[in-house]
Amino acid sequence: MHFKKILPYYKRNLNLAFPIILAQLGQATVSLADTFMVGILGTMELAAVAFANSIFMLVFIFGLGFSLGQTPHVGKAYGKKQWWKIGVFFQNALLINTVLSIVLFLLIRLLEPFLYQLNQPEHVVTLAIPYYNWLLLSNIPLLIFFTCRQFTEGVGNTKIAMWITLAGNVINIILNYLLIFGKFGFPALGVEGAGITTLIVRVLMSLTFVVLIFRHKALKKFTRYFSWRNFHFPAIKRLIATGFPISGQLMVEVLAFSFSAIMIGWINEVNLAAHQVVLQMASTTFLIALGVGSACTIRISHQFGSKHYKATRMASIASLHLVSAFMAVTAIGFIVLRNQIPAWFSSDPEVIAIAAQLCIIAGIFQLFDGWQTVGLATLRGLADVTFAMFIAFTSYLVIALPIGYLLGFVLNFGSVGIWTGLCIGLMIAAVAYRIRFLHFMKNY
Repeated sequence: MHFKKILPYYKRNLNLAFPIILAQLGQATVSLADTFMVGILGTMELAAVAFANSIFMLVFIFGLGFSLGQTPHVGKAYGKKQWWKIGVFFQNALLINTVLSIVLFLLIRLLEPFLYQLNQPEHVVTLAIPYYNWLLLSNIPLLIFFTCRQFTEGVGNTKIAMWITLAGNVINIILNYLLIFGKFGFPALGVEGAGITTLIVRVLMSLTFVVLIFRHKALKKFTRYFSWRNFHFPAIKRLIATGFPISGQLMVEVLAFSFSAIMIGWINEVNLAAHQVVLQMASTTFLIALGVGSACTIRISHQFGSKHYKATRMASIASLHLVSAFMAVTAIGFIVLRNQIPAWFSSDPEVIAIAAQLCIIAGIFQLFDGWQTVGLATLRGLADVTFAMFIAFTSYLVIALPIGYLLGFVLNFGSVGIWTGLCIGLMIAAVAYRIRFLHFMKNY
C-alpha cells in the first residue's frame, strides 16, 4: 500500500484519537492515583483496592456498553447529516443510562454479603467494602458522563471530554491527598477516603459535561431536538439492540480479568497486590490503544454512513498500523523495566519480585491487546456487535480462563500461568475480530 495514500488516514485518526487518548489516560489516572497512594499505606490496603475494583468493573462495564451503543448510531447519522436523529439518540441514551445506573446500584448493593464467599482473605474484604460502596455510588454519575462523552465523540468533538477529565484528575489527586492521609485538618480515611474522592470527582465531571453540552454553540443543532415526544420506543429499542451485545462483550472480557484476580487471590494477598500493580500499568497503556480504537469507531461510522466504503477499509488499516507501533514500544518498556515498574507502587520485595515476572507476560500481550481493541472498534463502527459478543465469550471464558486455571494451579505456574491464559485469549480474539471485519466488508 502506497504511503502517500494512507498518510491522510493516519492524520485524521490521530486528530480524533489524541484528545480521546488524553481523556482515557485522565480517566485511568483516577484509579492509578488510588493505587499509588493506597500502596503507600501497605500491601493489605493495596490488595483491598484490587479486590474492590475487580468486582466494581463488572458493574461499570455492563453500563458502559449501553453508552458505547450510542456511538455507531450517532456516527452514521452524522455521516448522513441527520441532525434531528442525533438529538433523539442522545436524549434516549441519557434516559436509558441514567435509569440503568440507578438500577445497577440498587441491585449490586444487595450482593455485598456475598463478597465474603469468594475465598478472599477476610481482612482484605472487610477493608475493601467501604471503598467498594463508594465506587458503586459513583457509577451513577460516571455512566451519565460516558453517555455525554459518546455523544460528543460520535459527532467528532473529542476535546470536551478531554478537558473535563484532565480537570477532574487534578481535583482527584488533591482530594486523595487530603482524605487518604488526613492532611490540612481532614480526617485520615485511608482506603475509604479514595472511594469518597472518586464519587465527588465523578459527580462534578458529569454535571459539568451536561451543562457544557447544552451551552455549546456547535452542539445546539443537536440538543434543540430534545422534547418529551422524542422519548420513544423505536430509538430506545435500537440503542438497546446495539448496547446489550456491547455490554455482553465487555462483560465477558472483564469477567475473565476479574475471575483471574479472584483466582490469584486464592494464592495469597502478595500475588493479588502484584497483579493489581501490573494490571494497573497494562490498563493504562491499553487506554491509549482504546483511544485509537475509539477514533477508529468514529471514522468508520462516519465513512460507512456516507457510503465511502474504501475509506472505511483504509481507516481500519491506519488504526491497526498506529496501535501496532505504540503497543510494540510499550511491550519493550514492560519487559526492560520489569524490575523498576513494580517499585513505583510497592516497597514489598515479594510484591516486586512477582510483579516483575508478570510484567514479561504483560509485555507479550500488549500487541494482541492492541489488535483486538482495534478489531473490535471496527465492528462497533459498523454496528456489527452481536457476533463480536460471541467471539469474546469464546476467547475469554471458554479458552482463556480454563487455560489460566490449568497453568496456574494444575501445572503450578501460579499467577504467571493465569496471566498466560489471558494472553492466549487476547490473541484469539484479535484474529477473530479481524476476520469478521473482512468478511463483513466483502458485501461493500
